Amino acid sequence: MKTILIITILALLLNSTVNGIEYNIKDFGAAENLISTQSIQKAIDACFKNGGGTVVVPAGTFIMGAVILKSNTNLHLDQGAELKSSENLDDFLISSTRYGMFTCLDAYNISITGEGTINGRGSCFYETDQNHLYPEFDKKIIRQKEGYMPEGKFFTDGPLKRKPMPGTAVSFFHCNHISIKNIRIIDTPTAGLLFGFCDDVLIDGLTVINNIMIPNCDAIHMTVCRNVRIANCDLHAGDDDIAITGFNWMDDTPGFNSKEQDKYVHGNKSIYSENIQVDNCHMQSRSAAIRIGYGQHPIRRCIFSNIVISESNRGIGISARDSSSIEDLIFSNIIIETRLHNGQWWGHGEPIHLSAISRFEGKPVGQIKNVQFNNIMATGEQSIFLYGQKESHMENIRFNNVQLHLRKGLETMGYGGNFDLRPAARIENQIFEHDIPGIYAQYVDNIVIRDFNLSWSNDMPSFFTDGIQCYEVKDLLLENFSGTSNPNSPNGKKVNLVQTTFRKN
Repeated sequence: MKTILIITILALLLNSTVNGIEYNIKDFGAAENLISTQSIQKAIDACFKNGGGTVVVPAGTFIMGAVILKSNTNLHLDQGAELKSSENLDDFLISSTRYGMFTCLDAYNISITGEGTINGRGSCFYETDQNHLYPEFDKKIIRQKEGYMPEGKFFTDGPLKRKPMPGTAVSFFHCNHISIKNIRIIDTPTAGLLFGFCDDVLIDGLTVINNIMIPNCDAIHMTVCRNVRIANCDLHAGDDDIAITGFNWMDDTPGFNSKEQDKYVHGNKSIYSENIQVDNCHMQSRSAAIRIGYGQHPIRRCIFSNIVISESNRGIGISARDSSSIEDLIFSNIIIETRLHNGQWWGHGEPIHLSAISRFEGKPVGQIKNVQFNNIMATGEQSIFLYGQKESHMENIRFNNVQLHLRKGLETMGYGGNFDLRPAARIENQIFEHDIPGIYAQYVDNIVIRDFNLSWSNDMPSFFTDGIQCYEVKDLLLENFSGTSNPNSPNGKKVNLVQTTFRKN
């Protein structure tokens, strides 16, 4: 018995020693301010081959293209270390596929740590004097008609026009046990961090500072991931700061096939995006600071708490666009500031937005249910917005202790007074004229609005109307509403209920 114990202890010590080995990228040929892709890859390969350890990036700037991360590897960026993207797209080709700076596929026990910086040089891959524009709305049904995003104008809030570019800066697909701690990611051309079909992810102390003029540069995007903790992060992005989706390999096709997941050893084997917790973060976005929805896999069991959202086009966006459901979400202790931005950004200044409308013609849309908002302080330029449909009622939505101040902004007259449901299958449902109440709800069953305080700036235009407006709402519980209609709206009502019933208890 003693012999077995001694052998076991020696084996553990040996494994600890192997896993503690450091591999400095300079020892493999990396040189400051020169392309060092192969040297970084050689250090990672040696670390992996020897059973794992730490690949060290020392202080200095190292230029790189596409590198593949591997199991049991900690990529550690020392203070003063910078990994800078190459501007040559050929440096990102591996077997004719264009990748980003770091990609990890079907692996486990991977971490990126330290106080250094990953610099995606994203601004190099955009036209700084041209906007990213595409046809997605009908001006005839928008309040401003031809005055909405007038042709020939450069929109100073972006988004900028894309050029060919590398892939996502750091991406993980079908991986287990991932840890990202304390690093900085800046100026990525697309998403900073992308996780697909991953299980057991910790992101702590991350800073992402992207160019807020750039579209599709999410700070953190997670699709079909589970058991995720995001904490103590500072996130700035032109697109969503945290996106939780159910895309099947990020495609735009209805339905999914689990065989895609089954062929990999590692990663999330369930059909769900689930068990996601976000704490103590600051966010700024030209899209949604927090975006939940889209994709064929259902999303459930997410908690967001102690968050500050500032200068964002949309605060919290929950969007059912496919047949999958979104349920069991809690948002607590959140401060939100939103405003309208010019240019072709999704969102119109809503602090909170929930909507269910299919992005595929003739295809059903899933349900949003069991969502709570507790202790929310919001300042914005649009409604708290709940848009269910006859074929997809929202269910069990609760607002507890919510304060909302609606204000007129720089872009209110040029963009305001419209509902924004992008993406939707029909162009007439994308953006269309509508009066703006404090809370708007339609096709919602069992909604609780308790301790809601609403105030208005004194210069609000008259298309801001009612305090609360409900259409086809069943079982409404309204308690302790402090507020009025917009004082500048001659026909506004404090509470405007159409085909709405109250809870009996």
